[in-house]
Amino acid sequence: MIIVLKPQTTQEQADSILSILEKEGFRHNYIKGASQTVIGIIGDTTKLDEDSFRTYEFIEDIKRVSEPYKLANRKMHPENSVYNIAGREVGEGTFNVIAGPCSIETEEQVIEIAKAVKKSGASFLRGGAFKPRTSPYAFQGLHGEGLRLLSIAKKETGLPIVTEIMSQQDLPLFEDVDVIQVGARNMQNFELLKELGKIDKPILLKRGLASTLQEWIMSAEYIMAGGNSKVIFCERGIRTYETFTRNTLDLSAIPALKRLSHLPVIVDPSHATGLPWMVEPLSKAAVAVGADGLMIEVHNNPKKALCDGAQSLTPEQFDNVMKKVATQVKFENKKLWQPQ
Repeated sequence: MIIVLKPQTTQEQADSILSILEKEGFRHNYIKGASQTVIGIIGDTTKLDEDSFRTYEFIEDIKRVSEPYKLANRKMHPENSVYNIAGREVGEGTFNVIAGPCSIETEEQVIEIAKAVKKSGASFLRGGAFKPRTSPYAFQGLHGEGLRLLSIAKKETGLPIVTEIMSQQDLPLFEDVDVIQVGARNMQNFELLKELGKIDKPILLKRGLASTLQEWIMSAEYIMAGGNSKVIFCERGIRTYETFTRNTLDLSAIPALKRLSHLPVIVDPSHATGLPWMVEPLSKAAVAVGADGLMIEVHNNPKKALCDGAQSLTPEQFDNVMKKVATQVKFENKKLWQPQ
């Protein structure tokens, strides 16, 4: 249930409603926006007497929420969520690009790539320390050592880091990580999502290989229900019958999520297609349909990469893509975040 307050409602009047809800044992989400203030009620609202609330003259409207997700629902939070992450605004109006290698290999490799992507305009550095691989014999990442190398690159360049977590047991190792990524295979690892809900770090939530939009949003709800409201969706392609590309990039998911939820949405064209020459056109398309950012794989020597080299751009290719993306972002009246 959502209670919409009239614009002239005082804080004292709002608090009187919040007090009633707390006495009744309901959780609530109080959102005071620029144009509208709403109270989202979480719990079995069938027990609430809707008519009794309508007697308050400062209440404009009362709405029932039919969707199973509440905290991630735009009805509960009409305005777009915008987060400040290490001095970067992530969300509506500002466009961020996350770039870096699929996996961390050496100190020299990650620092060289970090400096290159920063020079081209990336605002975050990505890199895998823990790598979920289909084959148990494939390179699994450097784990704790990889996180240490990412921290070194962060100090060298000033770029905040984004990296994937595989298990809640590894959370203590992620203290220096700015954004924790949940990969497609772990989108419905509910025990992991619950633990991530207890921490105060932004979570980049990738879409599962065959997940519906509602399943994806419900995974975000798991994190938010634990108390962590900073969730960013990442569309990375879904599995279909098409084999020409690695996955099928669902660009329709971006405007759909924007209608259903208030959370930021970014796009990963590298994992979506597995083809480096497709990154540029799909990056521009992502901007056009309303994405708040991109995640792009970059490697200084893709042919010798230990993971996903075939889909990685060289620093030179990434620089060319960034020039095209910057033009598209400007055309859409957004601001491309640029490192200082």
